Amino acid sequence: MAPGPLDSLMRRYSLNSLLFLTSLSLVSLGACYGDDGASGDELGSASGFESDGDGTGGFDEGPGDGDTNTSDGGDGDPGDGDGDSGGDGDGDEWGGDGDGDGEPGDGDGDGDDEDDGETETETETGEPLCNDIDDVVLYLSPDDSNSMSSPVQVRERVLTEGSESLGNVPVRVWEFMNYYGFDYAPAADGELALSASMQVREGEDATWQLQLAVSSETMTPDERPPMNVTLVLDTSGSMAGEPMNLLKESCRAIAAQLQEGDVVSIVEWDTENVWSLAGYAVSGPDDALLLEKIEDLSYGGGTDLNGGLVSGYELAQQVYDINMLNRVVLISDGGANAGVTDLELIAENAVYGGSDGIYLVGVGVAKNSNYNDELMDTVTDAGKGASVFLPDDEEIWEVFGTNFENTMVVAGREVQVELTMPPGFEIVKFSGEGFSDDPQEVDPQHIAPNDTMVFYQDVETCAPELIDDAAEITVLATWEDPWTFEAKQVEQTWTFAELTGMDQSQLLKGAAIVAYAESLKAYQKAFNDDQKTAALSAAFAAMAPAQAALPNDEDLLEIAMILAQLNP
Repeated sequence: MAPGPLDSLMRRYSLNSLLFLTSLSLVSLGACYGDDGASGDELGSASGFESDGDGTGGFDEGPGDGDTNTSDGGDGDPGDGDGDSGGDGDGDEWGGDGDGDGEPGDGDGDGDDEDDGETETETETGEPLCNDIDDVVLYLSPDDSNSMSSPVQVRERVLTEGSESLGNVPVRVWEFMNYYGFDYAPAADGELALSASMQVREGEDATWQLQLAVSSETMTPDERPPMNVTLVLDTSGSMAGEPMNLLKESCRAIAAQLQEGDVVSIVEWDTENVWSLAGYAVSGPDDALLLEKIEDLSYGGGTDLNGGLVSGYELAQQVYDINMLNRVVLISDGGANAGVTDLELIAENAVYGGSDGIYLVGVGVAKNSNYNDELMDTVTDAGKGASVFLPDDEEIWEVFGTNFENTMVVAGREVQVELTMPPGFEIVKFSGEGFSDDPQEVDPQHIAPNDTMVFYQDVETCAPELIDDAAEITVLATWEDPWTFEAKQVEQTWTFAELTGMDQSQLLKGAAIVAYAESLKAYQKAFNDDQKTAALSAAFAAMAPAQAALPNDEDLLEIAMILAQLNP
């Protein structure tokens, strides 16, 4: 999803600020850093499943030791793969042996100083260190729920609140890739389309930057199927003031998009649950009765999220219509405890009724500094829907106005992406939530209309002598039609010559967004100005070629402003 047009960015922040900060970030600062600028934690590698699960993002090192074993415990802590004196399992002069003593060791990350009998050609299990015979087949996951909360929280903290602290702000790399827009051609109606490009990473002949994209069809408001939406609204005492105002504005934005015959229900929850509207068919946009019910909303009482969701799903099931899009929209300030929710109930409703289920869209409305997005991230992962953070009216009308179909509709169910690379290749850096050579370890994701799943990765080979212009990469995407459940697929093969000859501007943008998110993670760990500057250097280095290729890209302009504000 892309934010609003450039003029909306200008409205948020003055033109002078935009031009000054962008110039400062890219000219005065970006030129100071090389392509390999430090970014805090050095990023390790793994060819097995990667998912950090810590709420700070993907694109991380593997399980601590740089090998493909996800169960060996890695290098311990300290010994975290970040290149400091704590030991990281790589056995170099900084990292040590992984046992946390800071001493050089064997580099296997198992916490001892023994080489465990490994040779130059085999691992301890007898497998070749470089398999130059078999093609590499991996399954990729961008995100379980198409969440887009992190970049908005970062922007609000830095540009709106004027803070240089990112404490308690989640930074999940895949959410940045979900949120910012990419200019890929849409698919034909009912289909998905594939795109790809790659280039050799400068100075590293055996490493390539590779970006893959899976695009859905275009859908206009007139083409949207009928909708049956249940609003599950937090009216507890913590919603007093701005959160309640934002909740009401979110409901008004949804009301403005509804068409004659669409059905809406409302559940208000605190410690009690009230069905203030049930199965009501609206007369069209801005239905008078619906707007009256929204205006009458008030706060008070304690918080019982689980009770509210149970009641919301009960109502959604009562009014369920297999011929409509059935959605639950949960709106809250995030003050409830996600640990008390019935995640099984949410997951069961995602496949309810034999159609495309009752998907959950989670909406956070609160002051950025007070918002805890654990609630929405947890429940939307189970509910197969998007998690969004709406701190102001402009963002509300972008998500539930301009991008209503993208937020609420599904174009393809259970999308799974398979990547086949030549022998010897592995993914060493990845923008998504996870990848694996076992498809059972990677959760498929639904894709919305007017949307693109984008996967940025660095890939490298242990057998560069096998690679020439005729070497091939194949991408296979499988999915289900959201209405008929018909199994569908699209497959495409490109040669390295074709991929490296593509327009690289979208790849450069993807690399910049990933470097930006990773630099924010490193920035959060910095203790002084020198460390903060070093943490941001990789982002500045990646932004320079991206903005050279896309000088008027509004997303990159916003990122440049944030980096300039954070740089000491």
